[in-house]
Order: sequence, then structure tokens, then C-alpha cells
Amino acid sequence: MTSSVASVAYQQSQLTAAANAAAAGIGSSTSSSGTSGASGTSSTSGTSGNSTTSALGALSSNYNDFLTMLTTQLQNQDPTSPMSSSQFTSELVQFSQVEQQISTNQSLTQLLQLTQAGDLTQASSMLGSKVTATSSQLPLQNGTGTLNFTAPTSGPVAIAVYNGAGQQILDTSMNATAGSNSWTWNGKDASGTTVPDGAYKVAVVEGGANGSTTTLPFTVTGTATGVTSGSNSVSLQMGGVSVPFTAVTNVTK
Repeated sequence: MTSSVASVAYQQSQLTAAANAAAAGIGSSTSSSGTSGASGTSSTSGTSGNSTTSALGALSSNYNDFLTMLTTQLQNQDPTSPMSSSQFTSELVQFSQVEQQISTNQSLTQLLQLTQAGDLTQASSMLGSKVTATSSQLPLQNGTGTLNFTAPTSGPVAIAVYNGAGQQILDTSMNATAGSNSWTWNGKDASGTTVPDGAYKVAVVEGGANGSTTTLPFTVTGTATGVTSGSNSVSLQMGGVSVPFTAVTNVTK
């Protein structure tokens, strides 16, 4: 009996250690940490949009250079040996292809902007709704946070919670059933102190055969509180957590 209890305790300690290691290693994706009570907002990099603009500018510059060179070539050709019609036709084809590429890029940019505007409108309609999304961070809102995960088999799982500063807030465990499971955090740390609302890093770890552990993917559920639009993406805020609009899996009014 004593040996069995010790074995269970050892397995639980392994799970807890694995969950803590996984949670501590998760990078923060928002500008706010779990120690801040203010809702965080994400800053979306404009690198992709700047690259597109730069590429289009370079293409336009090459287009103008090509036009200048072709005009200069025609003005300075030898009257006794003018450019052959095949060569001239070939250069005109290249000229046309460059012009068409510029037009295509401009059209794609406009299409992207229209699509993003549609996503922004659709995401705005979610404000105030319960939203479930894929995220490595758990939003704590009004002292409550909920995550959902699927366990391959029934058995104990360990859950570790860290704040944005990398400080351990809580490690706990639960007996999961095979299939869908949910865990609700009451916003209290290991000492029973209520922590501020914000974004918290979380990991869920399940024990396996021979002492192995598996980190389980999960989704989080919270209230949509804001929408931000970047250069080529739309993000949804749930308190201190920001997720891409494409990461949303369910919305409940």
C-alpha cells in the first residue's frame, strides 16, 4: 500500500515538473504580463506590408528605367542599321510584362486590404461574446480563466501557470477523462492570493507509460474585449490576451 502511494506521488511530481518546464518555456505573445491588471494590446509588425511596398517600389523603378533605356536606344540607333523588328518586339513584350506585373501587385494589395476590412468588421461583431481560441496564454478576466483540452486517455494531468515575468503562479492537477475536458482557474495563486487580471502562460501535461509525459494542446475561452488591425492581419483581444482572428474556433453570444 505504501509503495503504491509513493508511486502515485512520484508520477504526480513528474507531471508537475514537466508542466512547469513547459509553461516556463512559453514565449509571451502580448505586450502585457500577468502581473498587470490592464488589458493588453498586441503590436503587429508591419514587416510584411513594408516588404510588399518596397518590392512594388523597386518594380516601378525598374519599369521606369526600362522605359528610359528603350527610348534612348531608339533615339540613338544607327539609321543605316536600325533595330530589327524581332528585337524591338521582344523588348516591347518585356515592357508589357513588367507593366502587367505592377498592375497585378496593386490589385492584390487592394484585395488584401478589402479582405482585412471584412475580417475587422466580422471580428468587431464578436465584442462582448464568449470566444474560444487557440492560444498558449490564458486570459484571466474578472478573476476567472478557462481552458479546454482533449486527453487521449483518462488519468491525471498537471497544469502549470506562470505570469509574463516568468514567475510561477500555480501548479495543480486534475483527473481528466478520455476526450474533451475543461479547467477553470479562480485567479488565485498557490498561496490563495488573488492575482490581477491579465495574460498568463499555461501548460497542460499528461502522464504516459514508463514515466513519459506529453504536453497537450489546448484552447482558451474568454470574453472578446477589443479588435486590432495590423498591416495584413486582424487580432482579437480577450482581456490581456491577443490572438489572430484565424485562431478563433467558437463564438457564443
